[in-house]
Amino acid sequence: MQSSGHRLRDVEHHPLLNNEEDFDGPSSESELPDRIWFIRDGCGLVCAFITWFLVLYADFVVTFVMLLPSKNFWYALINGVAFNFLAVLALTSHLRTMLTDPGAVPKGNATKEYMDSLQLKPGEVIYKCPKCCSIKPERAHHCSICKRCIRKMDHHCPWVNNCVGENNQKFFVLFTMYISIISAHALILAGFQFFTCVKDQWTECSDFSPPAAVILLIFLCLEALLFLTFTAVMFGTQIHSICNDETEIERLKNEKPTWERRVRWEGMRTVFGGQPSLLWINPFAGLRLRRLLSRTRKGGAEFSV
Repeated sequence: MQSSGHRLRDVEHHPLLNNEEDFDGPSSESELPDRIWFIRDGCGLVCAFITWFLVLYADFVVTFVMLLPSKNFWYALINGVAFNFLAVLALTSHLRTMLTDPGAVPKGNATKEYMDSLQLKPGEVIYKCPKCCSIKPERAHHCSICKRCIRKMDHHCPWVNNCVGENNQKFFVLFTMYISIISAHALILAGFQFFTCVKDQWTECSDFSPPAAVILLIFLCLEALLFLTFTAVMFGTQIHSICNDETEIERLKNEKPTWERRVRWEGMRTVFGGQPSLLWINPFAGLRLRRLLSRTRKGGAEFSV
């Protein structure tokens, strides 16, 4: 068996290694592993905390500085419900990206017993990762932070404290989409608030004093502009990668595809699941909270790293 940690394009893979059901074990709901995926990385945890803090700060300014003091009841109600609803979707998408196994290859499965079970033909070549001692399926790459090989790994994002891979790319795309939407929404509301307050000479336009309101709004605008730029670009990049069936790592390494590419709508259906529907933009889709809680009470949460 030949050992290498990269250059998968030069490898002929055994069919079993390309079959998620056979390679990763469980295929039915009853056989799902009793664990919560969680990466214990200091930098990633700090970045995740900052993300939540900034979203909650924006929600505070929008709700308590701009909307609640508004004299227009329907303006405050509609914008308040819309902003908070989108903020919940954004934070839910962030949590699911962070706590979903991105497609980790089982550690230490490169054993003689497992090799014998593959029934390899003479001369057939597969790759073993020397870092996590696992057999690497096609398009898998090793992440030094997660300390695992990740199937269809796009990149490791510290802001979600996880890799973006085969199983959680949908939630990462939704996270960037909803953050960009609420950032644009916050900028529009802040612009309208500045216009209204200047017109009324800052009298009765906010429950906060004019200096405090100005400082809070300025910080909100800077945050929203930064988040909008970053997440909008990332969202476009992710959609482009999905439609071309090419991860960021594969693009940077200029790897020639040895797999059957699923482009455009076929790629979108692969990542988001099934035909286009509201489930595509629903981060709660597929969430089995009751099942997870019952398993956590029985055996406790297991940190994957």
